[in-house]
Amino acid sequence: MEVSLIILAALVVVGAALYFHDRYTRRKAPADEPPYEEPEEQCCGMHITCERDSLLASVSDSVEYYDDEELDAYRGRKADSYTDEEIEQFRDVLLTLLPDDIAGWGRSIQLRGIELPEPVREELLMIVAEARKSRT
Repeated sequence: MEVSLIILAALVVVGAALYFHDRYTRRKAPADEPPYEEPEEQCCGMHITCERDSLLASVSDSVEYYDDEELDAYRGRKADSYTDEEIEQFRDVLLTLLPDDIAGWGRSIQLRGIELPEPVREELLMIVAEARKSRT
């Protein structure tokens, strides 16, 4: 019982000392010095992984085709103007891609100026999010 009281007292003393040290060092900080800011997010160093999971077209400027040249006919169309058959055409391409090619296909579609139909876009985002989740 005495040992646990001694350990508890030591923890309280150390906690109080750290608290007062922190308050003292913050008060002594020069006024002209900017407050601490988080460093900007840098690349993790795993460029292939980061780029593979990214849907941003700015990551890679090269257009890559995934046996989907027929989708170029939809360039410039709005996402809400597709018929059910056209939506199925996009879905068929999406569902036949290899898992590692899905994010690249999304970037390729963006670079080619094609707006995905809303249901297919949601499926694409869900698949990429699940792939990211499974890698972490």
